[in-house]
Amino acid sequence: MAQALDIDRWNLECEFNNVDHRTDLNGAERLIVRRGQPFTISLFLRSGSHQPGLSSLDCVAETGPQPSEQYGTRASFGLSANVDASCWSAAVTSPPGDMVALSVCAAPDAPIGRYTLTLGGSGRIQFILLFNPWCTGDAVYMDNQQSLAEYVLSQDGIIYRGSYKHPITTPWNFGQFESGILDICLRILDMNPKCLKNPGKDCSGRRNPIYVSRVLSAMVNCNDDKGVLLGKWTDGYEGGVSPMFWRGSVEILRNWDTEACQPVRYGQCWVFAAVACSVSRALGIPCRVVTNYLSAHDNNGDLVIERHINEKGELIQSREMIWNYHCWVESWMTRPDLKSHFDGWQVSDPTPQEKSEGSYCCGPVPVRAIKEGELTFKYDAPFVFAEVNADVVTVMKKPDGGTSRVTSAAVVGQKISTKSVGSDAREDITHLYKYPEGSDEEREAFQKAGHQNKLLQQQQNQGLDLAIKVTSDMRKGCDFDVFAVVTNNTQSEKKCRLVFGSCAVSYTGILGDNCGFKDLLNVELSPGADRRVPLRLNYSKYGGLLTEDNLIRVAALLMDYSTRDATLAVRNIVLENPEIKVRILGEPKENRKLAAEITLRNPLPETLENCCFSIEGANLTAGGVISERLGSSVGPGEDAKVKVYFTPTRSGLRKLVVDFDSNQLCHVKGYRNVIIGK
Repeated sequence: MAQALDIDRWNLECEFNNVDHRTDLNGAERLIVRRGQPFTISLFLRSGSHQPGLSSLDCVAETGPQPSEQYGTRASFGLSANVDASCWSAAVTSPPGDMVALSVCAAPDAPIGRYTLTLGGSGRIQFILLFNPWCTGDAVYMDNQQSLAEYVLSQDGIIYRGSYKHPITTPWNFGQFESGILDICLRILDMNPKCLKNPGKDCSGRRNPIYVSRVLSAMVNCNDDKGVLLGKWTDGYEGGVSPMFWRGSVEILRNWDTEACQPVRYGQCWVFAAVACSVSRALGIPCRVVTNYLSAHDNNGDLVIERHINEKGELIQSREMIWNYHCWVESWMTRPDLKSHFDGWQVSDPTPQEKSEGSYCCGPVPVRAIKEGELTFKYDAPFVFAEVNADVVTVMKKPDGGTSRVTSAAVVGQKISTKSVGSDAREDITHLYKYPEGSDEEREAFQKAGHQNKLLQQQQNQGLDLAIKVTSDMRKGCDFDVFAVVTNNTQSEKKCRLVFGSCAVSYTGILGDNCGFKDLLNVELSPGADRRVPLRLNYSKYGGLLTEDNLIRVAALLMDYSTRDATLAVRNIVLENPEIKVRILGEPKENRKLAAEITLRNPLPETLENCCFSIEGANLTAGGVISERLGSSVGPGEDAKVKVYFTPTRSGLRKLVVDFDSNQLCHVKGYRNVIIGK
């Protein structure tokens, strides 16, 4: 009979294992490993030494509150000659002696989470098991090292906001390896309703990234569970902070954890997406934040957004909206539950919009399925398809109650954007979601999606063309002109009415007050002529009306007296905040105090009061936020300037995220890449 190894003590070799498993940014205080990849434990034996072929060791790995072999949350295995990476296995990998190296490997489809490993009758070892995108047998396997560095290991990034004509970069600190964050991510899984109802079954489900990403989509919002964030899009932010306040996910996750899982107030789409990205990366699922400009919210599933306007060209609010932009996440995984070719990027959306299977979550649905119009696939394909592909029909309501169709060039799903791998450039991924607008393939995908006629095949260019043009210099605090350009492409003289107006608008399309308006009753155009009509937007008028999104909706409505046809042109313009300049003083080294000199010039014709700069960055500010308040006010054209001190803890390329806030100019974002030396 084989002699059981008599273990006196052991060393988990956390530093070596965590570096080998790319979890060392979590620290070396405990063992954190990835499935499908061996890790090594040093065993010190009490008596005798290990004899190959004559020694035995019964190993049991367990996770969750009710470990069960049936659910895959308990595995029993013994010593074998070599480690088998396709299942739970163990082998001694050192020569005979009273200290042996035991190599252990978790199955590549084992549930992720906290584990206890029992070694014979001698000891119980605790460790955390994560998804392994470096392992070919794992469902999240990704075969590109640069992509893995970006989508799993990178702790910071860029999220795109603004408008499709003018994408604005918002730096973000994902901070998935900061102290305590992994534990909080595991707690999010434990607090999900499926776990509270049936913990054994839920822990078993954690073998599957499809299941885990769907749970996260539901748990990042708190609409029907003890989720992380409460969304708010209207009427101020009493009892919490503006979504614009956040610079990263770390503070949000820690607040949720320390406040006994009470929702953090408040989030909007980019915040929901960023937090979901942090949690996914922490658990080992490759993930990225994606922005879809002119994103449709189709709540009746007909793949058509019907917009209603009045005779002034003003939008009449309805539940079906076109958001200026909307952010979600894509996670990388195989889809064995679907027919082939649908592996790869999957859309999940943690922003609560519509219910899916009874709770506020969305996805994961393959990006490829959206492109091909495959709407029968799990999960929520019709909703995501409409976000990037819905047709837009504009109807004018008349004072007498009648309606008429309006020609409009509105197209949803523009400039779908994400941060490039290994650089701060924007990558346009629209082609992954849809075929070129108007192409045969696009119509085919649309028809496959169950919509047989393109309602927008309106006779474009019926003779009168209408466009909105803007100047290049539209900074917050300035006065500037926007232009309606009318062109007569017919052979006859045209007499028209032009209504040209502007109003503040939120990024979700909720309209504010009027910023400037003109109504020209007699616009005359000879054949082939065009006319450029300016509308002046003065800061004195728009300044107090803007939301934090800095967006103004400009709309022009042209009515042809001879044909009674109406044409609408709409453009959302984003006003640029001033640039934040960051200068690093001193040589950036690990564990050496550094100073950042931060400057912002006041662009407004008014004095800024209560000015404050805040900074944070993964491995730069110890997982916290460092704020520096100015002692004095800052007049028009003057510089706000501070020096902020911080101590980097890790070498490598890091992103210092900066936020400026004051009474009159709120939440201006900036960043500086810093290379920290060893």
